[in-house]
Amino acid sequence: MFVSVIVATRDRERLLGQTLDALAAQRWPRRQGEILIADNGSTDGTRAVVRAAAARTEGPPVRYLHVPQPGKSVAVNAALQQARGDLLAFTDDDVVPERDWLASFAEAAEETGADFLAGRILPRWEIPPPPWMSPALHGALAIPDNGERRLAISAGSHHGIIPIGANMAVRADVVRRLGGLRTDLGKLDGTLRTGEDHEFFLRMLHAGCKGIYEPTAVVRHFVPRSRLERSYFRSWLYQNGRDVARLEAAYSTAVRLLGIPRYLWRAAPADALAALHAFGTGDSRRRFAAGVRLIWLAGYVRESWFGRTSAPAATPQPAEGR
Repeated sequence: MFVSVIVATRDRERLLGQTLDALAAQRWPRRQGEILIADNGSTDGTRAVVRAAAARTEGPPVRYLHVPQPGKSVAVNAALQQARGDLLAFTDDDVVPERDWLASFAEAAEETGADFLAGRILPRWEIPPPPWMSPALHGALAIPDNGERRLAISAGSHHGIIPIGANMAVRADVVRRLGGLRTDLGKLDGTLRTGEDHEFFLRMLHAGCKGIYEPTAVVRHFVPRSRLERSYFRSWLYQNGRDVARLEAAYSTAVRLLGIPRYLWRAAPADALAALHAFGTGDSRRRFAAGVRLIWLAGYVRESWFGRTSAPAATPQPAEGR
């Protein structure tokens, strides 16, 4: 199986160098894969870092793509147009995959016939996490650890697992059939807007694709000091609530009351009681997690009632491949 690894990057030369070192050390036969670096307008030494990686004698070829138009989704889509692999593996420029990461994805894809795969993500903390941090907040840091057991993912049951670009793989024929990432959802500088990975996941489920969570495909995601602030989580979760509301308006068939899925109305009192109980006990971890859950709900309600939940501004085009 020929594997293409896709990494979008911007102005992270030091962290990208660590990612490229880890990719070069992967357990994959020479010429059985490629690494595509989609440089989304970097102004630092990114090009030189990629050039040095490409000059190595070990590991697969490293290809550099300059993508000046801003937006991670734009960069990823440009790489999808160039990728030659049967299996497309995605990671980020602040991630260090473990040595068996690619082999685990390739072997799991062959064993199960899955259309897509999600791997396990563990944190690399820049500083020790604050005392109010809890696993309930890890999704906002893109470090969801879904455990050590392989799980099937389908429209009927996905165990709360949502593949994200830090650690996922998709068969190339799925991308050719469904198209790339939506560029109106991807993160841009100065914003916390997210959702392109989530939307692509929903699109795959809607098309009948089957996936698996493969716990042996492990990466370690860098968590910078700047994201370990309460204000970051409040802003991120409010925006994420809005993003999920837009996506569910397009894909969800849940029964709604006043424009909001009934499951959220049922969960809201429990979240409010959990927050009140945590305030009474002085448990800072539970208190903050419950509080920002209500902030997430506020974002969801705001978007559902007052936002624009119409068709996407840009329809992804199928990747051609080469």
